Amino acid sequence: MNSLQKALLPLRLVGLRNGLRSVLYAARRDRLDARYRSTGQDGVSLRPGRLFGAEATPGGARFRFEQYELNVRFLAPNLVRIAWGAEPAASYAVEKTKWPETDSHLRREPCGWTLQGSALQLCVGSDAAVTFSGVDGGVLREEAPPEQCGRGSWTHRARLQPEACVYGLGERAHGLNLRPGSYRMWNRDVGGTYGPGDDPLYACMPVYLCVHAAGSYLIFYDNSHDGHVHLDGEAEASFEGGALCYYVISGTPAEILEQFTELTGRAPLPPRWALGYHISRWLAPPWTIGRLPAWHTARPGYDHMSELRKMTDGFQRHGLPLGAVHLDNFHWRDYRIFDIDQRRLPEINSFIRELNERGVRVATILQGSVKRDDTYDIFADGKRRDVFCKRPDGRTIFAPLWAGWTAYPDFTDPRVRAWWKPHYQRLLEVGLDGFWHDMNEPSAFAAWGDFTLPRSTRHALDGRGGDHREGHNLFGLMMNRAGYEGLCELRPERRPWLLSRSGWVGLQRHAWNWTGDIESSWGMLRQTIGTIIGLGLCGVPYSGSDIGGFSEAPSTELYLRWFQMSAFLPFFRTHSAFYLPRREPWEFGDEALEIIRRYLELRYRLLPYLYTLAWEASWTGAPLARPLFWSEPENPALWQVEDAFLLGGDLVVAPVVEDGARRRMLQLPRGGWYGLSDDAYFDGSRQVDLDAPLEHIPVLVRAGTVLPMQEGERLMLHVYPPRDAEVGGGHLYNDAGDGYGSYRLDRFRLKRFDGGFELTRTSEGGFPKRHGQIELRLHGFSATSVVADGLEIEHEDGRLMVGEFRTVRFLL
Repeated sequence: MNSLQKALLPLRLVGLRNGLRSVLYAARRDRLDARYRSTGQDGVSLRPGRLFGAEATPGGARFRFEQYELNVRFLAPNLVRIAWGAEPAASYAVEKTKWPETDSHLRREPCGWTLQGSALQLCVGSDAAVTFSGVDGGVLREEAPPEQCGRGSWTHRARLQPEACVYGLGERAHGLNLRPGSYRMWNRDVGGTYGPGDDPLYACMPVYLCVHAAGSYLIFYDNSHDGHVHLDGEAEASFEGGALCYYVISGTPAEILEQFTELTGRAPLPPRWALGYHISRWLAPPWTIGRLPAWHTARPGYDHMSELRKMTDGFQRHGLPLGAVHLDNFHWRDYRIFDIDQRRLPEINSFIRELNERGVRVATILQGSVKRDDTYDIFADGKRRDVFCKRPDGRTIFAPLWAGWTAYPDFTDPRVRAWWKPHYQRLLEVGLDGFWHDMNEPSAFAAWGDFTLPRSTRHALDGRGGDHREGHNLFGLMMNRAGYEGLCELRPERRPWLLSRSGWVGLQRHAWNWTGDIESSWGMLRQTIGTIIGLGLCGVPYSGSDIGGFSEAPSTELYLRWFQMSAFLPFFRTHSAFYLPRREPWEFGDEALEIIRRYLELRYRLLPYLYTLAWEASWTGAPLARPLFWSEPENPALWQVEDAFLLGGDLVVAPVVEDGARRRMLQLPRGGWYGLSDDAYFDGSRQVDLDAPLEHIPVLVRAGTVLPMQEGERLMLHVYPPRDAEVGGGHLYNDAGDGYGSYRLDRFRLKRFDGGFELTRTSEGGFPKRHGQIELRLHGFSATSVVADGLEIEHEDGRLMVGEFRTVRFLL
């Protein structure tokens, strides 16, 4: 595709009518914003001024400056809330607002005041500079006095140590370490495909983790206005409105994420099926059929029963596992969301039942807007109930999308969220289990400028009122909240599953994320690792990318390498545009099919481990995909490793991200490591050169791990001995896979003794025993005899069968 063809593609895809609407809309949007432009900023920059005094408050202190106050409160020993000036309105990100009072001590110093907590200390200077230190006195963060421009924007700066690395800020197409760089805080429909360096993207979050020689800390700015974060010698955050309220958390990455997700909410345990393999395909807009040039011949999508059956039968015919099928746009009746077109999908109810019997679930796309059509009952009811976003003059805002002119529910209004919730019942009755919220930045077709609503659009903001400058970044978050709460009410015995393109801080409480319309390139394959790790460090543990990229055709090698990596990411889905060659596993030839089969089957064998990590995330906030420095933040050799990741605490995944590469280097964390495929042993804390033929990417298991896997219905415990006198182990969470019934948690402890190893198991919970027989597989050592609960067990080639054991001793 040449540059002219790329330039014309968006118009061909949206169609001529929507193209004309996008011109009209962009002009209207600009007129509205010019007419109602805010005049709140007077251009005068105010610093706090002189420090007049300080007084202790419960868990913190109040500092009175010449221009405005600083309020500090410890919520936990390592978590402090900072508010400059007026207190902000209630937060959309913060879930926990009631904290036990934490001890702190305020004392006068020659140059200001010190507020001492048990794990964190703040020094507030007479010039309004604030310094955070750990209990050992090491300086974590040094802030300059903030600046407020009139009644509007804020700018806040902090010095960055020369070696400091910065991660997070939501979804970013940058390296894992975001420094140096400049990033906008404005959720954006990219309007096509994006590549490395494009900014901003769909889910921006003003939260970052900083790691340096003196320690680690996270900062979260609780401000949803448009803004920027610039990272170089300083970390400069600026916002166009709102309050300067932020949270600082210190500790290890694990401690920080546990506190941050206690503050903003943790991801609920998903249904087990969601961790399987998903497949989707963007459907062809009707106006494109037969109208695209030869180089973009539209290929059928999953918009007709024959195509759906052909695709799902293909998985069955090839003996491949499949977890979920996603229905994309244009399967709606006359573009009306919540109404499936029974002409295209005439037997969808019975078909979904058939798939469910095969263990396959079906999800559908939903957009955050409603077609303007007075004959459409949902639009007519929404219009009557006054639920749609409005202009400042009280008229409803309409913007073009795939359905033509559409209206946008104001999800920041609790009355509107209550109105939206029951509509999911229509789709639950069809048999759908998952819901994919798309274009909820919110998105609008515009010939130029921002692909979203006018900034002057009014939002309820739960009763206090405001405009789109504050409400824009909250739209996707609150749509997800409405959907999640609605599904909980409509089907209380099942766990909701939502996937969202957009969101803000707290997204994890309601939905998973995927990285949107990424280009098909080796650069984006590599970039995906950093993007997903960065989201995890912002509290979002479930994310993934379209395998192979979205809108271009990957080579077979690129697709295979992307598939291999994605088999270890939380969200595992193939998705692409309708005008590209199909991407079912058998479409790449027999050799590629066998490689794909191997990684599909490995993903399903790993489900016990993945499901246990999901349970762990629901309790601790730890992401499933983690940076290599997760348990070793003091090691600078790991800070900038962006082409590998930890899956949980026990697996290192090292994808191949270069065309033609058959080997790769990897910087290992400390400890000992075994190859998952061949038991090769490597000492940690060094670089290793790993073999990586096309059919294989390196995956290493930490020494001392008890790794749960499954073969069909059989539970396999893979035992990797600890080094020297170290103690290892693992755990396994189990339940019915959905709902809120009983559970079972098995904890394994593996330790050396004179002459061998001992594996012990303890259990809690009332979930029935799922595995009558357990197979143990030994790696890295041979046992001369094995004794389980006092009885000697036969074993061969490092494999043995045991029952529900308490203790197994391996004699060397």
